[in-house]
Amino acid sequence: MTREQFRELVEEAIDTIPSKFAREVRNLAIVIEDEPSAELLDDMEMEPDDLLLGLYQGTPLNERGWGYGNQLPDRITLFQGPIEEDCDGDDDQIVVAIGETLIHELGHYFGMTEDEIMAIEERYWRGEPDPEDAKRDESS
Repeated sequence: MTREQFRELVEEAIDTIPSKFAREVRNLAIVIEDEPSAELLDDMEMEPDDLLLGLYQGTPLNERGWGYGNQLPDRITLFQGPIEEDCDGDDDQIVVAIGETLIHELGHYFGMTEDEIMAIEERYWRGEPDPEDAKRDESS
């Protein structure tokens, strides 16, 4: 798959994640790379059979003090090769994998615990709306 085709699937996946994530994101770049480097995998102490689909790099919102500012954007890197490999090249599965990866990495950006991230991911997997989105829809 070309980078442009993958980028289109990323845009499609962004539309599927809870809208509160998109509304609250500031100064964050989403970058696509082919593969994680061997050095990165070593730094993360990944096992040889592990797949790294994405990575958040930056300072989580809940760790930023009053003096935080004038910083380069935080970054979420999506690794195209491992995502395609994990999904056997199926576009629908790739969109879901990108959505799950973005939810997970955005959870780190917001400073959520792994349990909080997993709860959001589970609702996403089951196709359940975000409770905040449902409340907003009812009041509209």
